[in-house]
Amino acid sequence: MHFMSKKLYTSMAGLLFLVIFYAKATGIGSNAEPIVLRVEKLPFTPREFYIADIVDDRSDRKAVAYLLPVSGAGKSQAVDLQGGAQVALRTFIQKSLPADKSLRPIIIRLKELQVKEAPTASGRVAGNISVIMSFEMEREGETVPLLQYKGGGRYERSVTRNEVTAPAMRQSIVEALRYLNTWMDREANTNPRLAKGIKVSFKDYVGSADQDTVFYDSNRPLNWNDFQADVNKTSRFSATVFPSFAYEGETEIRDGIIHLNLNMKVYVLKSSSWVKENAQDPYGLNHEQRHFDIVKLVSERFKQKIKPEELSLSDYNSNIQYHFIESFREMNQLQEQYDAETRHSLDKTAQDNWNKRLEQELNGIGVK
Repeated sequence: MHFMSKKLYTSMAGLLFLVIFYAKATGIGSNAEPIVLRVEKLPFTPREFYIADIVDDRSDRKAVAYLLPVSGAGKSQAVDLQGGAQVALRTFIQKSLPADKSLRPIIIRLKELQVKEAPTASGRVAGNISVIMSFEMEREGETVPLLQYKGGGRYERSVTRNEVTAPAMRQSIVEALRYLNTWMDREANTNPRLAKGIKVSFKDYVGSADQDTVFYDSNRPLNWNDFQADVNKTSRFSATVFPSFAYEGETEIRDGIIHLNLNMKVYVLKSSSWVKENAQDPYGLNHEQRHFDIVKLVSERFKQKIKPEELSLSDYNSNIQYHFIESFREMNQLQEQYDAETRHSLDKTAQDNWNKRLEQELNGIGVK
């Protein structure tokens, strides 16, 4: 009654990718003007995702850059992207990166985007760029965290000219998108967080009856040798059997699909089952076998409840466990009903009715 899952998770640690720019300015620009990200096709095309939205999660949204004036003197000036960081990034990505909406929708959370300049000992200006982005995926109405990117760049320029900041910032953003693209290509087929669907298969476990556990087999019904526990001499019953069921599961991700393999076990423990010596007749054995049949019937109904289209890709274990608990309750209720109606096998008419009912239902689902 437990579930084991082999999870193939990949580390979410960010990668520091350092881009270094050295450029010789040839024109004159003004630091007071907004920074414009030039739009052009990027050197890669996403095959597994598209950017669905950008969320500005920066703690400081006043400006993206603090640049020294091109006049050669004065304090750093706050300079923003044209239209603001969120609008500028959205426009840049929408116009530079193809968006195939049949692919996985990715949300970018911008944690940091900043450029800071400082004078160098050689009389030039050094710029440092910092970029932090978190990437999430929209799936089944929920947000699935994927990974975080931390990167940046450096550049140098002359004191009186600045045509470097905009392309350096642009390249740092491109590297963040390239990192996402590389990660998605590598993880798409095997990472459960990126799974696009789920398939379920069942297998009935049949083990050797020589051990303590007898697993359900329609070709191998119970016999009195399976009742090996010490007899409860004070009990008013002639025999007692304790059948139950459980499942074990393994997952494998192939081609972006979660393949869930469930191994069903319907069993009786010999060491928990007993019979009084004077009660070992075929009629009594049939009554105990029907207890076993009830568990098998409930386990088959449990299988039918597990519909792939109704399982959550992010929490299918909990979905299955819920159905298992409900089926376990059903099993106990049916066992109590069976014993109550047959009066623990004393009512032969009721016993015959249950025999027919169980045979019919088991035949109907292909068990017998």
